[in-house]
Amino acid sequence: MTLWLIVRRSLRQHLLSTVVTAVSIALAGGLLMSVWVVKRQAHETFTGQSGGWDAVLGARGAKLQLVLNAIFHLESSPGNISPDDYEAIKTNRMVAAAVPIAVGDNYRGYRLVGTLTNFFDVEFAPKRRFAVSPGGRMFDDGYREAVVGSFAARQLGLKVGSEFHPYHGLNFDPKAQHEEVYVVVGVLEPSNTPADRVIWIPMAGLQNMSGHDAAAAADVSAVLVKLHSPIAGQQLDMLYNRQGNRLTFAWPIAKQMADLFDKFGWFDAVLAIVAWLVALVATGAVLASLYNSMNSRRRDIAILRALGARRRTVFAAIVFESATIAALGMLLSFAVYGAILFAAATVIRAQTGVVLDPLQPDAVWVWAPAALIGLGALAGIIPALKAYGADVAAGLAPES
Repeated sequence: MTLWLIVRRSLRQHLLSTVVTAVSIALAGGLLMSVWVVKRQAHETFTGQSGGWDAVLGARGAKLQLVLNAIFHLESSPGNISPDDYEAIKTNRMVAAAVPIAVGDNYRGYRLVGTLTNFFDVEFAPKRRFAVSPGGRMFDDGYREAVVGSFAARQLGLKVGSEFHPYHGLNFDPKAQHEEVYVVVGVLEPSNTPADRVIWIPMAGLQNMSGHDAAAAADVSAVLVKLHSPIAGQQLDMLYNRQGNRLTFAWPIAKQMADLFDKFGWFDAVLAIVAWLVALVATGAVLASLYNSMNSRRRDIAILRALGARRRTVFAAIVFESATIAALGMLLSFAVYGAILFAAATVIRAQTGVVLDPLQPDAVWVWAPAALIGLGALAGIIPALKAYGADVAAGLAPES
């Protein structure tokens, strides 16, 4: 009788406990893998997401707030800067490109961002530029036209030719509707960037919208900056952040996001610890399930021994069974992992526009199953030792 045949019959005989234990392993493994992947992909995506820009110039305030507002469209603007400040950075010899943006309005919770058409000429990723889906076009400066990000268009039901009234403020308030009507002239092709959640309109359109302060009509919320070289970033950082006291130059963008993740590094550690504790609890379930079944298996073990099975064969069968239960659980864990990660990716994309890829290969797909199967095999050692030392004569004795 082969070792696998012994294990298979045992698993079938104790089917209920096998299924329950395997499911607990699946939940533990799925949680562990999803926590690890979400943490890694979120860190890489946010710190690597700059929209093609090197820096952001804005009002005096926190650099992180400036980046979150201008690049990720998540925060409110720390304040406005004058058109003279925009012209100064635009004409600086160290600057390759400078594009202003203006924020302060929304349509049903989705942010309107005023900018110039040259915003779309900058590569947001190597050899990738924003493009309008067939049937549409970019807006013309000075007209009440809009280009809608792909995600926002899908959620709002907007398409080329749709009309809408903007609402004042970054948070949707049905009582704060503007009188202007904008026409959608294009929908951006999906870029998997925060731009997908934005409604883009001409700069002048947002600056001169009814209800806004006419005295500040020419001001901008921030300026997106592309530099000629890293040395230029150091010099502008010195100019604006260390010598001046009116403006903030957030450079490099990746560093600001890395600092944010560093501040919440303890939370990642807590999630990882919780996932490992769940894995240990699931491993304990394997141990308890097998150990508690030893009494009911006493006669089976005795019969195997009487038929010539060696002690080490019985020992190996119990350890192998424990590892097999863990392996079955880890096969199921990929379904749990997929469910958790797809749900997390949906929420993160809806809230930030940043896209996680649940199907992107990751080393955790290898080491997590190997680790939990190894723990499962270790959990089988204690019940295997009990089976190893079982008394054959006592196991074959008639039960009263």
